[in-house]
Amino acid sequence: MFPPLQDLYRIAPELVLCAFGMLVMLIDPFVPATRKRSMGWLAFAGTLVALASLRWAALNQGSAYSGLFRVDMFSLFVHAIVIGVSALAILGSFDYLDRENIQRGEYYALILFATAGMGILAGSTELITAFVGLEMSSISTYILVGFRRTVLKSNESSLKYFLLGSFATAFFLYGIALTYGATRSTRFDVVNQAIAAHGAGPLLILGLGLIFVGLGFKVVAAPFQIYTPDVYEGAPTPVTAILACGPKAAAFAVMLRIFYSAFGSASHVWFWAIWVSAILTMCIGNFAALVQTNVKRLLAYSSIAHAGYILVAFAAASEIGVAAVLFYLAAYAAMTLGAFLIVAHVGGTNEQRLNIEDYAGLGTKHPWIAACFALFLFSLLGLPATGGFLGKLYAFQSALDQRIVWLVVIAAVNSVIGAYYYLKVVVAMYFHESNKEWAPMPMRAPMFVVLLLTAIATIYFGVLPNRLMELAIASARSLR
Repeated sequence: MFPPLQDLYRIAPELVLCAFGMLVMLIDPFVPATRKRSMGWLAFAGTLVALASLRWAALNQGSAYSGLFRVDMFSLFVHAIVIGVSALAILGSFDYLDRENIQRGEYYALILFATAGMGILAGSTELITAFVGLEMSSISTYILVGFRRTVLKSNESSLKYFLLGSFATAFFLYGIALTYGATRSTRFDVVNQAIAAHGAGPLLILGLGLIFVGLGFKVVAAPFQIYTPDVYEGAPTPVTAILACGPKAAAFAVMLRIFYSAFGSASHVWFWAIWVSAILTMCIGNFAALVQTNVKRLLAYSSIAHAGYILVAFAAASEIGVAAVLFYLAAYAAMTLGAFLIVAHVGGTNEQRLNIEDYAGLGTKHPWIAACFALFLFSLLGLPATGGFLGKLYAFQSALDQRIVWLVVIAAVNSVIGAYYYLKVVVAMYFHESNKEWAPMPMRAPMFVVLLLTAIATIYFGVLPNRLMELAIASARSLR
């Protein structure tokens, strides 16, 4: 029997993304090598149609496929983030792929398939469904990380990501098995009812711990973050931009569903694990970033630190805490995507300009690029009038409301520490003389549009945050 039409409407974004991904793969062999960029435009069209299809999903909110998947404000919010990230990353990849001579249709198809997996993660209300989404996203990104096949560092990163990701997946599966053994179900609502009726026994606590290991790997939370700097550095920089934003948002979304919907009655069990992980994540990310001279590795450690700030709001275990997580994810996606795509643009052929000293004089020679990069770094730092400032403010306030004072104090100290390495790059751009001649860096329309949109979003979220926060609060209310 065919599924009800409403179920198809509810998974419309995933259907559109997969359909366009397969279309790209089918057409690509017949497209001349000189016109492969057209596959990127087709994939970009697919992301726009997927964003439009969110309207169909919004009009048919509810559970799909016998409760395995749910469309609500929460899943729609996360869908908009991950699809928007993929759309902008596709636009920002055109010049990079041409320059590296790796313009291939499968690159864009893999992005679409990965995004579909992220969407399934965001809407899953059952552990096996979440696992399917996790694997769809992971397998695609394993290949994308190694897309520069002639570069040894890219191959090394892909292998490392695959091996460690496989271990993390195994932990996640074992956690699912133990949860099923303790509750006789993998559905979030049934697990929650079982905990409310019988409490969280040792088997269930162990299962939750293993699930956290598997998802902690995807959100780069400590102590599962060790792969991040090497993988982010070796991957093609537009792929790094996707890894830092899309999978992290989707993994945090499914973590929120699991911890709040399935294990909400056992918050006293997982609170301290989140508390300790948040502190480790912030400290490791910030202190390691202090000594970096490579901009990609610096931003990789920054990504780890920001996962810790998000965990501060996560630990609040409240409706406003969930809303703060969602707001932070949206603001973080804009500023981090823009920052990494600037690194891709400035890096040049074979990513030659990746050291901080390579950015000396950028403010004089290419003021538009330097201004955008400075804006994104200021937002990552958390300066007022940027999305990063309000993201941290809402995260810390949600924790203070629950009297988690020491966690907020440690987070605030870490924010001050982070100022050093962000400002180090800004100082190099505007106050250091370049030791080499800057070659012309023409910026084509797609990249210009991406930087313009991410810069506008970064400022908009910092100056006029009310609309986004209202959507985040409505999404948080739909989670229960």
